[in-house]
Amino acid sequence: MIYDPKVVDYNTLLDTFWANIDPTDGGGQFVDRGQQYRSGIFYLDDEQHRLAELSREKLAASGLFKKPVVTEITAAGPFYPAEDYHQNYYKTNPLGYNHYRWGSGREDFLESTWKPKKKSP
Repeated sequence: MIYDPKVVDYNTLLDTFWANIDPTDGGGQFVDRGQQYRSGIFYLDDEQHRLAELSREKLAASGLFKKPVVTEITAAGPFYPAEDYHQNYYKTNPLGYNHYRWGSGREDFLESTWKPKKKSP
């Protein structure tokens, strides 16, 4: 993903990020386990750092999760793009991507966690 602040503001980017992960899992994401799969926010300046910290604090205080929010917020360092076969995987291998989304538990988690809950009458 390429972030362009002229297209989307940083807070919207943060909200979109949170709604696509499990921020309480420090050991990876869904069936992908290990340090390289843990969630993280990498900021470029003091304002991004401040907004990311506020966003994480707001999420932690929301009561949405029983476990603590453990997503790390770290200053950005060197960036190394993934291999070509990982780029736009959802487009180049839609069957494999959709199989992963459903089979990993990711889709169920995202749907049950982030979809607005209907109130009982």
